[in-house]
Amino acid sequence: MKKKQVVLVTGASAGIGKDTAKSLIAEGYTVYVVARRVENMKDLEKLGSISLKMDITKEEDVVAVVEQIKKDHGGVDILINNAGFAIQGPVEEMAIEEARRQYDVNVFGLARLTQLVLPYMREKRAGKIINVTSAAGKVYFAMGAWYVSTKHALEGWSDCLRVELKPFNIDVVIIEPGAISTEFNDVSLNPLEEKYGSGPYGEMVKSFVKFSKETESTNNSSPPSVITNVILKAIKSKRPKARYAAGAMAKPIMALRKWGGDNVYDWIIQKMVR
Repeated sequence: MKKKQVVLVTGASAGIGKDTAKSLIAEGYTVYVVARRVENMKDLEKLGSISLKMDITKEEDVVAVVEQIKKDHGGVDILINNAGFAIQGPVEEMAIEEARRQYDVNVFGLARLTQLVLPYMREKRAGKIINVTSAAGKVYFAMGAWYVSTKHALEGWSDCLRVELKPFNIDVVIIEPGAISTEFNDVSLNPLEEKYGSGPYGEMVKSFVKFSKETESTNNSSPPSVITNVILKAIKSKRPKARYAAGAMAKPIMALRKWGGDNVYDWIIQKMVR
């Protein structure tokens, strides 16, 4: 009997991570799900997942999760690096401590977890690493300097890693979601106006928040299942593409950035924050 592949999904307490985990369980994989809010993964446990509490910025948590999986199943066959968050605001006003945490979660924590699962994959000469970045990894917008830069960093990091791991038959795949209907926007937008709405960038902040909320309210966003389907496609493919863009506005806005050039793109972004 063929051994079921072991998948580790980070950030599985909500949104893309949770939706992906549900589909992977249904597909018959052995699915480990991790997040800080372990209580929000009870529904995944009932479906058959194994949930573990993990703060991706804490070395002891990350090591403990990998060691547990090694003990139970030998190691991770497929790693889905989905955990991430956004803190938005003007560069001048945002505390550098907040910016540093953004990198700790979106880049360094992810990188440390990847380091720990790689020896098993390398020895087997098989494995897949799926890094969920964002369309923001190819574009930019006001109020998003720290978040956007983490996604740009993750794109470049993933490209380098893909080349390094190719000789060991390990695939590295980038997933670039566009606008997705999750709690992500609420977490990043709700504090924005309260913290920065009365400062020197106040009018720009209010305009950005208004535009973002109007975009979501007019159904210009996609359900998490759109990204789940792309992740499953990458997992099942013998020769997955290096990157997949999916979800509302992802492909058009990246094409605009690529072919329109800086001046055109800047003009459009400035229209968003009148």
